[in-house]
Amino acid sequence: MKIKIVAKKNYPELKILRDNFKRSSKCDICIAIGGDGTFVRAAKGTDAPILPIRSNDDGSVGYYSDLSLKDMDFVVKNLKKHKFTIERLGNKIELIFKKGRYYAVNEARLNNQMEEVSFRISEVSGKHISRIYPYVMSGDGIVVTGQIGSTAYNKSAEGPIILSPNVLCLTFLNPDGPYRNPIIIDASKEIEIEVVKYLGILRYDSTEIGKIRPRQKFRVKFSNKELRVVRFKEKREEFADKLERIIKRRMVTR
Repeated sequence: MKIKIVAKKNYPELKILRDNFKRSSKCDICIAIGGDGTFVRAAKGTDAPILPIRSNDDGSVGYYSDLSLKDMDFVVKNLKKHKFTIERLGNKIELIFKKGRYYAVNEARLNNQMEEVSFRISEVSGKHISRIYPYVMSGDGIVVTGQIGSTAYNKSAEGPIILSPNVLCLTFLNPDGPYRNPIIIDASKEIEIEVVKYLGILRYDSTEIGKIRPRQKFRVKFSNKELRVVRFKEKREEFADKLERIIKRRMVTR
């Protein structure tokens, strides 16, 4: 088995991985050691299944991981015996702007350049474009996310935590208008967002694409690029277990 290691820093526990597996960019499994930021970085750099491992560094949540660095002996033993499963976590989000295509793990995002940005939201079906929201929306921008990214920037923006892989969520950032609630749509839909007034900044995850000006548009949809993770039956955390762990950790670090 060939592995790729993506780590927040050079932890001493990495030695056991280096001693037991060949490393290659064309890997069978990518091992991401750190927090959620490390997981996202690993997912952007490979299409191989990812094994996320928490580092337990201060401020590092590790939402996607069932394991921590203390489980490294267990990890090596079970990887060598091929005692694991590969689970589809969801699909990456595709953002299309001008001639570029960008693939996000957590979200596509429009932010305001100065004080605010105004935009129009539509749904695309073939050549037909229909409005999702009847008016121009103004505010700090919009986040488009799915199940994977719902616990990231979307949660900080008071968007919903999503437990289904079959929906897209539109969460407005400090909207100035009568409608403030997030909108949930079917995952098969393609969204078009047109900037109507002021300048915006386009991002996918934490990476900036560039400025978007009035009358310019971008589209967002789920891509066909799957994000897969490695799971061990004996160490599996359910959603409630993860949430409990994260809440307890945040209470301790306050």
